Amino acid sequence: MASATAPAAAAPTLAPPLQQLRHLAEELRLLLPRVRVGEAQETTEEFNREMFWRRLNEAAVTVSREATTLTTVFSQLPLPSPQETQKFCEQVHAAIKAFIAVYYLLPKDQGITLRKLVRGATLDIVDGMAQLMEVLSITPTQSPENNDLISYNSVWVACQQMPQMPRDNKAAALWMLTKNVDFVKDAHEEMEQAVEECDPYSGLLNDTDENNSDNHNDEDDVLGFPSNQDLYWSEDDQELIIPCLALVRASKACLKKIRILVAENGKKDQVAQLDDIVDISDEISPSVDDLALSIYPPMCHLTVRINVSTGFEGIALMSAFKMELECLLD
Repeated sequence: MASATAPAAAAPTLAPPLQQLRHLAEELRLLLPRVRVGEAQETTEEFNREMFWRRLNEAAVTVSREATTLTTVFSQLPLPSPQETQKFCEQVHAAIKAFIAVYYLLPKDQGITLRKLVRGATLDIVDGMAQLMEVLSITPTQSPENNDLISYNSVWVACQQMPQMPRDNKAAALWMLTKNVDFVKDAHEEMEQAVEECDPYSGLLNDTDENNSDNHNDEDDVLGFPSNQDLYWSEDDQELIIPCLALVRASKACLKKIRILVAENGKKDQVAQLDDIVDISDEISPSVDDLALSIYPPMCHLTVRINVSTGFEGIALMSAFKMELECLLD
């Protein structure tokens, strides 16, 4: 006689632990595009800066703790059971989503520059956790490679940097201006050093290449070996480098003056003006980078002249904006 009671539904079979980690890594990476384009959560409540940063720091601590817990249990044998792994993965996923939710509480009126920095930090944490899941699921447990990768994983670095993040748009603008000044300064120093040594590729060619240079025949150029013309500047090249250095020097000086002006006279409530300053300075750094790269031999004079023209336009725009800024901040 058949039983009147229906058989109990079979419990779903859980994937093996390492497969669950790989699946979690995929889920976390799916969150990245949403964070990049996600808008701030609309609310009628007044923004509380202190509360926001406290919640964001607490969320970062939670993410770091979950990453440490998962690393500990997956860095020793035996591995957790599928049921235990499911619980660990759920906790990690919840911690990441909680951090993202706090980021969405930062409204646009607090400054685009500040939001970009916080968004970048959020992306670093999510991507770092995804990388950690991949390392734990692929690299053999307790291997030296595993320990090296885990110890330098970016998720902990990103979480530890949260307390040092700029708290308002003026601090964020100064952070970005300092970054751009340092970038242009490094480019200028590299260009000057190359010109002083008259050897743009100094140190890049090893002794073996130099010792064997006499053995290079005409066929070598066809095979990709650099000729003398490819390694050094001609007289015409060196004449063209002079305005390039002047332009980079002017860019550095103008960025420094704007940074000082913002630091001494900028106000936290001048949100839009600070965002405009950063937008213009952000255009200078890549143009300097393009110019610095274009002067290395073999030099294309047309490319260099185009980059110089673009750079001078940027300097003119930044100088004009600097004058307006002085009037605004005085």
